[in-house]
Amino acid sequence: MNIQNFLTEAVQASHTLYTLGDGQIASILEATARQLLADGAAVLEANGKDLARMNPSDPKYDRLKLTESRLHAMAEDMRNVASLPAPTGRILSETTRPNGIRIKKISVPFGVIGIIYEARPNVTFDVFSLCLKSGNACVLKGGSDAVCSNEVLAAIIHRVLEEQGVNPAVCTLLPAGREATVALLNATGLVDLIIPRGSSSLINFVREHARIPVIETGAGICHTYFDKDGDKEKGRAIVNNAKTRRVSVCNALDCLIVHRSRLADLPFICEKLADSRVVIYADTPAFRALSGHYPPALLLPATEESFGIEFLDYKMSIRTVSSFGEAMAHISRHSSKHSESIISESAETIRLFQQITDAACVYANVSTAFTDGAQLGMGAEIGISTQKLHARGPMALPELTTYKYIIEGNGQIRP
Repeated sequence: MNIQNFLTEAVQASHTLYTLGDGQIASILEATARQLLADGAAVLEANGKDLARMNPSDPKYDRLKLTESRLHAMAEDMRNVASLPAPTGRILSETTRPNGIRIKKISVPFGVIGIIYEARPNVTFDVFSLCLKSGNACVLKGGSDAVCSNEVLAAIIHRVLEEQGVNPAVCTLLPAGREATVALLNATGLVDLIIPRGSSSLINFVREHARIPVIETGAGICHTYFDKDGDKEKGRAIVNNAKTRRVSVCNALDCLIVHRSRLADLPFICEKLADSRVVIYADTPAFRALSGHYPPALLLPATEESFGIEFLDYKMSIRTVSSFGEAMAHISRHSSKHSESIISESAETIRLFQQITDAACVYANVSTAFTDGAQLGMGAEIGISTQKLHARGPMALPELTTYKYIIEGNGQIRP
């Protein structure tokens, strides 16, 4: 079957989703979660084949890797989505004009959503659950790195859909390879929206070549600013969590900005990072403050190339600043507008940080690791949007809908 036929079938299948009630959708998602755990051994075996082709030192290796605990998390996220209210059919606004015409603005599905993603097999389940719940068909274009994992996960989804009497084309997995990517990006009239998830190079490629609307889920270059009024105990815990919890994800900390007056506390703040063998690229003042207190093999002088980079690894840069304004200037220059955090006990400084910082998620005394749809109570997410049109931040169920106007009357004509 050629790619055009895959896409045409997805469109036809999307029209059948209007007939599914919320109860049946919840039943499908619950059954899929159960089937994932029942077939866990087969999923991990397929994932092992993908992992065997990748160098463990590759930053994408951790994203690709599935474990029993991660399978349980995927199933739990699917169950969370099943329990959430349906985002479609909501009345967003309602008014009656002086001539008696009644106007309602209601939420509706996009129709067919295409997702292009790299070595992240969990995305297969996240996208399916969110799209089904929001009444959208999904077309998945995974990377060749995860081909075995994605195929076995899609097979689980299709088996459940067929058992429930639903056209399995509502979740279409395209073949791996460039041909499918090009066809998807040019699928005008068939696919309503493209969402890329992956590296900045993937996102740039999609943006430059797509002929249909794109919502960017951009790279995460994340900063944490330790203010002159910061609590060092909070700073130590937050920095360690944001950097080491999972280095291959987009909400991981890349650059710690520290106020010059708090350099004496820097060894304490960074001490636990050494347990995870985090390499620190420190500017001159921070390097001096850490020398003799941090393993020499893990402490390197920073260059300008050390900043404005998404490491996706056990690496972090440190920039010393003399003022709040200097910290904000550094963030403004290097941020990808994903997640930024401040550690401070000054309510006024926090207020200014929240007001000035241009990012999808702005934190105060909290780890950037919480930029995640499930963590923010959304069930799951389809990606973190770093743009400002339509959706920003974690894209969950409401962000997978658009709207239309329903106009009713009783014979009114326009003069």
